[in-house]
Amino acid sequence: MAPAPAEFADDLESYLSYVALERGLSRNTENSYRSDLTQAAHFLQSKGVANWRAVTPRHLTEWLHWLADEKFTESSQARKLTAVRMLFRHLVKEGRRADDPTELLSGPKFRRKLPQTLTPEEMERLLAAPLGGDAYAIRDRAMLELFYSSGLRISELCGLTLQQVDLEHGFVRVFGKGNKERVVPLGGKAREAVATYLSAGRAKLVKPKTGSELFLSERGKAISRKTLWALVKKHAQRAGLKKAVKPHLLRHSFATHLLGGGADLRAIQEMLGHASIGTTQIYTAVETSRLLDQHAKHHPRNQAAR
Repeated sequence: MAPAPAEFADDLESYLSYVALERGLSRNTENSYRSDLTQAAHFLQSKGVANWRAVTPRHLTEWLHWLADEKFTESSQARKLTAVRMLFRHLVKEGRRADDPTELLSGPKFRRKLPQTLTPEEMERLLAAPLGGDAYAIRDRAMLELFYSSGLRISELCGLTLQQVDLEHGFVRVFGKGNKERVVPLGGKAREAVATYLSAGRAKLVKPKTGSELFLSERGKAISRKTLWALVKKHAQRAGLKKAVKPHLLRHSFATHLLGGGADLRAIQEMLGHASIGTTQIYTAVETSRLLDQHAKHHPRNQAAR
């Protein structure tokens, strides 16, 4: 991209020096701000604006409409608007403008993408995919059952220790984001699978330096995120699933299936370890979407309209 127009360059460079020195932003962030602000400056100049100090809210509204017309994603539009907001706040703070033309601007409305999930039938096929009686198959069955039964994050599952799992009472104690502790129940199938792994699988994977990690790799260490990704993908292919199955899909499926079965949203929030109920509410949209899809496919009046 060409440099910013000369009339805009001094204020832009002053601001970038400020964010680099005073706020300690990374070089990548600084370059991103430079690119976004330079692009905005070229647009504003094309509309006859002399410099940053001559910009009005109407000019910025036109710029936002242009970004949308040019098919920039909502996240890109929001990032660019943030850069421009920060610039004008800096100009006001430095006394180079009396007002901030971005104060009343609203950013793009995000259309939150619904998480993909497996159906209960697909989930059953995935859980049944690890075949055989060797230690690895026993381990994989236990991991998948525990994953689906608890809805843990992949890092939480990989980091589980023997001390965190209470099979007698049926729960797992997890230390999630911010090292916040939560207790998540385990279903009967998961408890059986983990008990089998502990009695007939884990001992065969133990090495001299093995610690208290629950799920072990062939080296006797805690199973890694990369290995877990590969195992989930392998078993999904073995199960004949057409979807791109990733570990997080099991967490999404856990929450959606609980909600579909009538579980309380607050309880699901607590089990998932979400700080905000708003994060958990995305699963109500997934369940609504599923119901609408089922209605469209199976209601006789919909079928008659085809």
